[in-house]
Amino acid sequence: MEPDLFTAAAEERAEKDVSARPLAVRMRPRTLDEVVGQQHLLRPGSPLRRLVGERGGGPAGPSSVILWGPPGTGKTTLAYVVSQATDKRFVELSAITAGVKEVRAVIDGARRSSGAYGKDTVLFLDEIHRFSKAQQDSLLPAVENRWVTLIAATTENPHFSVISPLLSRSLLLTLEPLTEDDLRGLLRRAVADERGLGGAVALPAESEGHLLRVAGGDARRALTALEAGAGAALAKGESELTLSTLEEAVDRAAVRYDRDGDQHYDVASAFIKSIRGSDVDAALHYLARMVEAGEDPRFIARRLMISASEDIGMADPTALPTAVAAAQAVAMIGFPEAAITLSHATIALALAPKSNAAVVAIGEAQADIRAGLAGPVPAHLRDSHYRGAERLGHGAGYQYPHDLPGGIAAQQYAPDAVHGKRYYRPTGHGAEARYREVLDRVRHRLAGEGREPRG
Repeated sequence: MEPDLFTAAAEERAEKDVSARPLAVRMRPRTLDEVVGQQHLLRPGSPLRRLVGERGGGPAGPSSVILWGPPGTGKTTLAYVVSQATDKRFVELSAITAGVKEVRAVIDGARRSSGAYGKDTVLFLDEIHRFSKAQQDSLLPAVENRWVTLIAATTENPHFSVISPLLSRSLLLTLEPLTEDDLRGLLRRAVADERGLGGAVALPAESEGHLLRVAGGDARRALTALEAGAGAALAKGESELTLSTLEEAVDRAAVRYDRDGDQHYDVASAFIKSIRGSDVDAALHYLARMVEAGEDPRFIARRLMISASEDIGMADPTALPTAVAAAQAVAMIGFPEAAITLSHATIALALAPKSNAAVVAIGEAQADIRAGLAGPVPAHLRDSHYRGAERLGHGAGYQYPHDLPGGIAAQQYAPDAVHGKRYYRPTGHGAEARYREVLDRVRHRLAGEGREPRG
């Protein structure tokens, strides 16, 4: 869509007055070499390199590209770099405000531009997942006939949000979350670069760390918070962006939490011990501290899965499936919504009946192995499915439990060295109380005693 008179005037003012544009806009890379992160998409000869004319695109160049990734990972930036690096006509639309009418206008303009001036068009369509099926269908002829080179951006899984015909005609490029090192380099460049703050304020390490936590992997959020903090510092006449000024500016207290230091382990330890102690409120407090500090949600989910077996076990057999489901959900949705899933699992585990019988059982069994209590496998349990096994007596005397009443055969399973050992001692908590009664009965049957357990 061509800019109107008012849009053109605003753009002209922005060109003359750099400070009129947000810091995140001013710091947009001008070339692919300035792009932060996404190096897996920027190798020589990659589709993006060819799209901007490096090594030539020609008939083998990409006709349509879908950029999929979390907010603030560079989707709009990459489209902007394409617009700066190529001599093609560049048009930007947002699926939030545009519809079929606007799309058709761009396509008609692209065909006229190609026919009259031999100038191709790049159409950047942001938030394509917001387009309906019919709206996405309107793009197909232009992509199919290469009337435009489409660059579409989405934060949602395109396999579910983009129609199959368009997806099959497009090259899907997945953007990865920016690392702390990526964001740190971006912040330092913004502080020093003349396009950014030009060294007007210094950024101490603790303030930089808070910006990284606030950003949560989002470059735009990091630069927006930096701009707010720097503006507040300059308004106070300060030459350094202190943590207190930054906190005031972004209205978010810094969490005293170092993901690589003692706080990381102390808070995680307190989180698990609160779940073990069934204090759901304390557990949620520590969960919130980790979430607000930008802890990796996968780390939290892993700790919950461990706790489900270590601290709950058979007292509530649904605890582990709940924790595993939470881990899978967290991996698919990420923050901020993942905080709700982690809260769900934390509450379930904290309020579940507790048993450490599973961890005690495997611990004692491993201790016996380390002490040398192993011994040969009983002959009747050894593999008998090869020639010569019968001659060696392997499998002789083995009783197939499914052929017996109750499905339990009174025979020895453990080696002689540990025969009679009792590793698993179920508690009377929750569902494990029922398993304690079952286990007592089974052990009597295995020993050939054939009597009911003691009351």
